[in-house]
Amino acid sequence: MQQRTLGTRGPVVSALGLGCMGMTYAYDHAAARSDDEAIATIHAALDLGINFLDTAEIYGPFANEELVGRAIRGRREEVVLATKFGFRIGADRSIAGVDGRPENVRAACEASLTRLGVETIDLYYQHRLDPAVPVEETVGAMAELVRAGKVRYLGLSEVGVATLERASRVHPIAALQSEYSLWERAVEQAVLPACRRLGIGFVPFSPLGRGFLAGSAPRAEEAAAGEDIRRDLPRFQGGNYDRNLALLAQLRSIAASLGATTGQVALAWLLAQGPDIVPIPGTKSRARLTENSRSASLALSTTDLAALAAAFPVGAAAGPRYNEAMERLVDR
Repeated sequence: MQQRTLGTRGPVVSALGLGCMGMTYAYDHAAARSDDEAIATIHAALDLGINFLDTAEIYGPFANEELVGRAIRGRREEVVLATKFGFRIGADRSIAGVDGRPENVRAACEASLTRLGVETIDLYYQHRLDPAVPVEETVGAMAELVRAGKVRYLGLSEVGVATLERASRVHPIAALQSEYSLWERAVEQAVLPACRRLGIGFVPFSPLGRGFLAGSAPRAEEAAAGEDIRRDLPRFQGGNYDRNLALLAQLRSIAASLGATTGQVALAWLLAQGPDIVPIPGTKSRARLTENSRSASLALSTTDLAALAAAFPVGAAAGPRYNEAMERLVDR
């Protein structure tokens, strides 16, 4: 597996990472969850040279970090481990909003270290900005964790240019994690150029459009209530889903001409957007992991890239990517 450096001073990681969220959270997890297969998938990723694992305290909550911790036991030196904090989570695992207070930064880090069974987190992200706490205070507390040896590099998620600039003045930011894919290209307008200007690597989450670009996402009305977050996302609902199927049809045509799957082409397109891009496609199966990994060796010609750009211009997807409640958590 090829390797890439996150930002100008960040960690060296595999060109593709592994998003672990869906192993315990968000996508039909109760019906389809298999901890044994999830752990086997993480081990298979490491065997393939995919060393960049992404988790978060809120995935479960807590269950995902616990799972990843079990999976990497005895293989810690092979892993570049990323996790995220930033929510107020009760003792009963209920979520009561965002929390960027310095005291929560410290407490969340200690709890994540325990669940993951490690002494140091390689990349520690603030998952969502807390509008009630200046980012300088939050990042300042995160920087203290670096000085204490509990964290190696810092990251942010779903923040805008002004926040990136303010945070970078406090401590170097190695990576920004935000949604980026063929059907979600808004970051190209301002956020991605700002990352490059500031020397920040970019980690696209949902690089397969929450499964849609891989042809495996259900219509919202068919998704499991209370278990699959796509049920509440506008792009998977009603007429939006139908219109987006026309986009998928174009991707299928291009993929067929290349002898590849739609997911492989979507990931290869992202990898071709720059050496500072490290997508983290999520999966809970070894078969899908193997399929995704082959995208790293899929070379797209300038003609292929032009065809994909024409099929998926900025704003092509029908419907906003988040519902109103989730959108309020995104910093612009």
